[in-house]
Amino acid sequence: MISNPAVARKISDLMIECSKRLTASVAEIKESCSETEFVEYRAAVARIMADMLREVMNPLYKQHPQIKPTELK
Repeated sequence: MISNPAVARKISDLMIECSKRLTASVAEIKESCSETEFVEYRAAVARIMADMLREVMNPLYKQHPQIKPTELK
């Protein structure tokens, strides 16, 4: 996917930051919106995060296992 290890690490860091921000947004929606809105939003975020993991992060870590964060091992 990305052969340059430095760029791969930057992308990994970006994906992790995006995941943290998406997780935080779910908490915000839970506090601010109806239960129905929360459930729908949480499901949408889960799909996004699954796609990020499957389509970007897993291929990246397969090519560069040394950059895989310990929490994902």
